[in-house]
Amino acid sequence: MSITAERKDALIKEYATVAGDTGSPEVQVAILSERITNLTEHFQTHAKDNHSRRGLLKMVSQRRRLLDYVKGRDVERYKSLIERLGLRR
Repeated sequence: MSITAERKDALIKEYATVAGDTGSPEVQVAILSERITNLTEHFQTHAKDNHSRRGLLKMVSQRRRLLDYVKGRDVERYKSLIERLGLRR
């Protein structure tokens, strides 16, 4: 259900705004999106796992808050981020 260290490093390198960037909203949203995708696949086989479902909802809310923050700061940055991640909104 969690992502591997190698995959996390790849996401950090792909979405980092500057070298060594691990905490920017873009990186955080990318990592959360990866974890959300993994949990969504988990629910295909474990439909009654309500404890993990709560964690999924918390992650979705956190991602939404980060995206709203980016949108409030720079709309173009927000648009490019959701385009790169393939998010609907």
